[in-house]
Amino acid sequence: MPAADPPQTPKAAAATANTNSNATGTSSTDDVADIIDLSTFEQIREMDDEDSDEFSRAIVEGFLDQAKETFGKMDQALVKKDLEELASLGHFLKGSSATLGLVKVKDHCEKIQHFGGKKDATGTYDIPDDDKCLDAIQNALQNMKREYEKVEVYFQKLYPLDVEQ
Repeated sequence: MPAADPPQTPKAAAATANTNSNATGTSSTDDVADIIDLSTFEQIREMDDEDSDEFSRAIVEGFLDQAKETFGKMDQALVKKDLEELASLGHFLKGSSATLGLVKVKDHCEKIQHFGGKKDATGTYDIPDDDKCLDAIQNALQNMKREYEKVEVYFQKLYPLDVEQ
């Protein structure tokens, strides 16, 4: 019977997660850097104790739960055609995704915020047509959910479930 792998420190686990296959099946740190600003995320990880990832794990798990809940609220607001609520939810999730360095998720949140405020994707120009804004939000939300799935896979590799065997 082979010996079990020794437990990894949080930083070693991050290095392993950064270079293992990502959601698209490719192996590259560049792929991770495409969805997460690693320097921003590392600032969160630096707050962990030397031998524990408890702090950053709690932040990540909180975000993952928060994002799923917010997606549900966004879906409901889309059905209700509530642009104001969609703008508010986009703004809310933009902040927490930016804190973790989730670049593409944050960008889609910002677009949802702008479209909910009847502006273009950059927030520069008015869009007086509610239906155009709702269509743009639906598209941004679908794209955001795809990016979220990639982030979730990365975080699940970085912070595997603690299961007693």
